[in-house]
Order: sequence, then C-alpha cells, then structure tokens
Amino acid sequence: MKVLVLYATTEGQTRRIADAVASQLQGDEVTLVDIVDAPDSLNPAQFDAAIIAASIHMHRYQGTITGFARDHHADLNQMPTLFISVSLSAAGDDPEDLKGVAECVEKFTVETSWKPRQILQVAGAFRFTRYDFFKSWAMRRIAKDKKIKVNPHEDLELTDWSALTRDIQSFRATLVSGAPHKAI
Repeated sequence: MKVLVLYATTEGQTRRIADAVASQLQGDEVTLVDIVDAPDSLNPAQFDAAIIAASIHMHRYQGTITGFARDHHADLNQMPTLFISVSLSAAGDDPEDLKGVAECVEKFTVETSWKPRQILQVAGAFRFTRYDFFKSWAMRRIAKDKKIKVNPHEDLELTDWSALTRDIQSFRATLVSGAPHKAI
C-alpha cells in the first residue's frame, strides 16, 4: 500500500510525530514529506491513503497544510485519510481546551472541504530551546495557567508515544482490512 505522510511543523514536534507515524507503517511504501519541501507535483491521488499532520498555533494550522488540503480535498475525500492535530491542549483534559481544539479542527475542515475519515488529537511539546524571548515568556505563562511545571531552559515533550503507536496501528489495520473508518 502506498501511503503519503505529509506534515507541517513549526518547532519540530510535528516532524517527530510524522517520523514516528512513518515508522509504524512497516511493510507499506511510505512517502514522508515536509510540506515546505513538497514538490508542486505532489498529488494525493498517487497514493492509496494519506496521513496529514499539522500543529495548532494561535487557533490555526499552518497555512501550507490548509492550502494543500483545500487544493486536494476532492482526492483526499476519496481515500482513507487520517488528520493528526498536534497541540498542547491535547495533553490535558480541560473541557474548554478540548472544545477549542475541536473547534480548530472543525474550522479547518470547513475551510478546506476535506473531511478526514479519522482525526487524532496528539499532544505536542514545549520547545523552549527554539523559542525567542517573547514566545518563551508566553509559553511559560500558558504552562503556569495549566499547572504544568516547566524549566524555561529545557524542552518538555507531552506526546504520548504509546497511544500514538496504538492509534496508527489501528488506522493501518483498517487500511489492510478495508474496514470502514471512524473518528478517534
């Protein structure tokens, strides 16, 4: 099976997640692409399935992923697809945070007309080693508000790698079996 794993990353955590996803698809022909490096000729119709990962920043996903999904929604809607939404909010269980993430996904699907067959909410990371002074300050404030203890000189990864592995294996099993897809 030919699977496209396409991602957009800001500080690098979504890249790490996409790498982990690609490694879980053993036995498949996987094409892993950072949207920034994607050739203009990249077309999801060339694949049997697509997994697209993007992170939320300021209540939006990266514009490059939004544009790709909008431009290729017709092909994406005709195949098994998985959208991985990466955010710090996915790490917690605050109903307002989870509602906000769900609203971001809804806005994205309306804006792009792509209806992923499955959606995963995956926790991201605090990347203090990549932030400038102002972003570091803002992220420390967010961590404090969420009662997450951070060291502003170290990164803090919140991704649940075991859950991601389990969810990707489940998605792959539906591809192999041809079973209907459902939202996660």
